[in-house]
Amino acid sequence: MLTLEAAARANPQPGPQPQPNPRPQPAAGITSLERSWRTLDQQLRALDALIPAEPAPGPSSTNPALSPTLALPSALTAPNGPASGPLPTGAATAPAPLSLPTAAQLSPGPAGIRSLSLEQALAIAFAGSASLQAQRLQVAAALAELQASLGSYWPRISALADGRSGQSSNNLNAPVGTSGLGFNQNFQADGLRAANGAAVNGPFYVPNGGGAYFNSYGNQGSAGLQLDYALIDFARTPSVQAARARLTAARNRYANALRQLQLQVSEAYYQLQQADQNVRIQDAAVRNDLLILRDALDLKIAGLVPRLDVLRRQAIEASDQEALIQAMADRAIARRQLAVLLNLPPQITPTASDPIRPMPRWPLDLEASLLAAYRGNPELEALLATREALARERDATAAALLPKLSLFAEGGAGGSNTTLFNIQPLNGGCCGTTVLPVQNNSGYDWAVGLSVRWLLFDAGTTAGQARALALRADATAQEFAAQRDAIRLRLESAFFTHEASLAKLAAARRGVSAALEAFRDVRLRYQTGLSSEVDLSFTQERLIGSLVQRLNATTAVNVSYARLLRELLPVPRNPEAAISPQLSP
Repeated sequence: MLTLEAAARANPQPGPQPQPNPRPQPAAGITSLERSWRTLDQQLRALDALIPAEPAPGPSSTNPALSPTLALPSALTAPNGPASGPLPTGAATAPAPLSLPTAAQLSPGPAGIRSLSLEQALAIAFAGSASLQAQRLQVAAALAELQASLGSYWPRISALADGRSGQSSNNLNAPVGTSGLGFNQNFQADGLRAANGAAVNGPFYVPNGGGAYFNSYGNQGSAGLQLDYALIDFARTPSVQAARARLTAARNRYANALRQLQLQVSEAYYQLQQADQNVRIQDAAVRNDLLILRDALDLKIAGLVPRLDVLRRQAIEASDQEALIQAMADRAIARRQLAVLLNLPPQITPTASDPIRPMPRWPLDLEASLLAAYRGNPELEALLATREALARERDATAAALLPKLSLFAEGGAGGSNTTLFNIQPLNGGCCGTTVLPVQNNSGYDWAVGLSVRWLLFDAGTTAGQARALALRADATAQEFAAQRDAIRLRLESAFFTHEASLAKLAAARRGVSAALEAFRDVRLRYQTGLSSEVDLSFTQERLIGSLVQRLNATTAVNVSYARLLRELLPVPRNPEAAISPQLSP
């Protein structure tokens, strides 16, 4: 059957023929839009080429309910497992300081995950912290140094003993004999008469050039006591005072380490609570994403929502999966950080058993807090004690230029045995009867006296050392000023953060309540087709953000409270004193 247009072409009519209308040309805006779409498509294809291919096909856009969610990494599931029970008392014993963990201890399994409260964590840290134990040893070392310096007030008594054996060769020679000395006939040649009247040499006669050669072997030994006592020593008292000041400084550093350790443990515990709650929030978000994704699929099948809603929900679910995985990694790290601070055995992984509960408002105002922080602050007192120690060391060093009077006494006994052998006279002999084949000798001696030592010149060495110590003492005073300002800044920052966090927490609670109601309403509207998926996604994101803000505000309240407490916490200076966790000023 022909159309009207075909029939008109087959039977032309006389007269002027109408000209065909020209084909409409696309508008310039549509052409530009198509060109932009093609450019965008090229850019997306180029970007997709840079992304590595998936090991398995991704979720289907037509039936996302059949596509499982991303499996959690197995390396995160074990350290994020639930606690198998509270931490037993004996299981918190710190490992030996020079030990290394075994493979079995590094992978203990679910039984190694144990829960503990903040007070338990603080008690374990005070008992087993390696850094705190090092501070205790520093105090013990300073006490030993003080005891050693006190010994300078007492005399020193030493026992001396000596023994030796040896052999030597001797060659005696007398170039000038005894005849010319004018001595009696015992030293003259032919000075005596024998019984038969023959002339004989005197027993001590030595001719000119006479000599003798012999070897000797001897044993010697001596023993005695020696006493030294400084009667006047101007460096002794300053040295003792310096040692006592160093002990005071070490004790104050130990007390400051207690405060710092309590803050570190409290912060780690609150951050672990935050990580636990963040995992719960992200897990709830993922579970909610799956429910909404199922609703979107049902609405898509019913033709009530476009395919775009399903794709957007898949992207949101994937993003929340990433947030959940990161939250689990953060919780595993937070657990290990707390374990390191507590110096737990390697097979123990701690979890927080205390519920998240905000601390109350700080009971003191800012001015009272500052005055209390400066009063008896171990950090400042340690610097004052260090400055005092440097000043006393300077006095002790300068005292080296003053005289020192000491008393000494000694006494002992000794003995020797000497044997001569291979005796050979040379050139008429030498030494007569003084060459004895065997000789024993014994005796004793004693002495008492005073000694004075006065350094008169050392090219300015002692004065330079004293001047250096004085400058170090002045530098410590400047450190005191800097630390004083740092304490104020820390306390004021914590005080203002605490006040702001309390206000933010109140606002965050209102925000969570409103966001939760809004999410309930918008989800019902979406299920009935009265609201779009964009509104649902925005409301869900706002709810998750409100939950995170409330969590962050609660953690900030507790952390700022712990930082305020760090500046005012009463702590003992003696490492032997008992320590009990204290969570309020």
